[in-house]
Amino acid sequence: MFKKLKDTITGHKDADTETGTATAPETVETDAKTETKAEAKTEAKKTAKNDNSDITDAQMQTEMGKLVSGMKNPPIIGDLVEGPVIAVEKSAVFVDLAPFGTGIIYGREFIVARDVIKKINVGDVIAAKIVDNAHKEGYYELSLKEARQALIWNEAESAIREKKVLDLPVKEANKGGLLIEWQGITGFLPASQLKAEHYPRITDGDKDKILDELKKLVGTRLQVSIITADPKEGKLIFSEKGSESTEKEKIVSKYEIGDEVEGTVTGVVDFGVFIKLEEGLEGLVHISEIDWGLVDNPRNFVKTGQRIKAKIIEIKDGKISLSLKQLRPNPWIEAAKKYKKDMSVTGVIIKFNKHGALASIEEGVAGLVHVSEFGSEEKLRKALELGKTYPFKITLFDPKDQKMALSFGGEMKA
Repeated sequence: MFKKLKDTITGHKDADTETGTATAPETVETDAKTETKAEAKTEAKKTAKNDNSDITDAQMQTEMGKLVSGMKNPPIIGDLVEGPVIAVEKSAVFVDLAPFGTGIIYGREFIVARDVIKKINVGDVIAAKIVDNAHKEGYYELSLKEARQALIWNEAESAIREKKVLDLPVKEANKGGLLIEWQGITGFLPASQLKAEHYPRITDGDKDKILDELKKLVGTRLQVSIITADPKEGKLIFSEKGSESTEKEKIVSKYEIGDEVEGTVTGVVDFGVFIKLEEGLEGLVHISEIDWGLVDNPRNFVKTGQRIKAKIIEIKDGKISLSLKQLRPNPWIEAAKKYKKDMSVTGVIIKFNKHGALASIEEGVAGLVHVSEFGSEEKLRKALELGKTYPFKITLFDPKDQKMALSFGGEMKA
């Protein structure tokens, strides 16, 4: 059957360049040849119209043959299929999809894949994607390009599962991160997913300066892993952090929660401070762990390059969280001995927020004067000024959770 089908298809010498549809074979002069051609044509049509009664032993031995023989239903549009090439013509390629029929790559799909098709020979097993099953000759219309895209996304999903590390060059940079190309697909590496040594540490958070730092990585090769692959949206997200996880876990294993460590400040950002503990390992001091008192700007407390001591308060997923304030006495412990509910105190207004005003009672101990006491934020700001001292009454005191609520004890304004 295979030989007859091949003879029939390869007999289509004059393919229609415009449509890629194969024309009928030339008239055969002798009656014997005409009969042979007719039989071959009939056999080809039977095969193309899903005649699954004939599968050769050779086909059954192939992995794809074993897979297909177990299929209950013919493939549908969108399915990936595989089979041997049985003919390569000027504007069409025919693929044996036994037992379900014959596939054809022609027209636009032939043109967009012509560079690949040049390397294809009869007998080569290729993968393709079914894009139509309504061809007038009964063929399954195939696409090599779409199949390649589908296989690439499948490979990306496998890379995620296997946590595969890829060595890829940085193509471009923008204010959010880096653009990296893999298998013809452009993916994104967010700045937040960069290793510590590549993270742009800009003290004032200027986005243009951040972009300048990221541009320095263009052309360099990074060890990255894929963390998100979404073929429907064409979204491919990389991370540089994943590639260092194994090595980093070994380093981190030397440390324990409660350890006091010393390191060098490598970066100060709005949300905290990065401290290099040793080669390949940095810890983060979150803004809430810098000082017992109010911290609006971490840059007012530490500087890049400064040697500093910190305490390890958490180790999770290869990351170390540090604290500076926990190396100093907790002022709330002493405050518990001095203050209680309904006591009158004085405090300095140090900050306004959407809830009200924050008043410092002493270093590291502050209470909230709620805006509801004044009716509006405007009235609160008229009654209280930043930097000035006022009398208050403690209405809530919870030193364990470091909470204090205050009631304004001065002259109220309606």
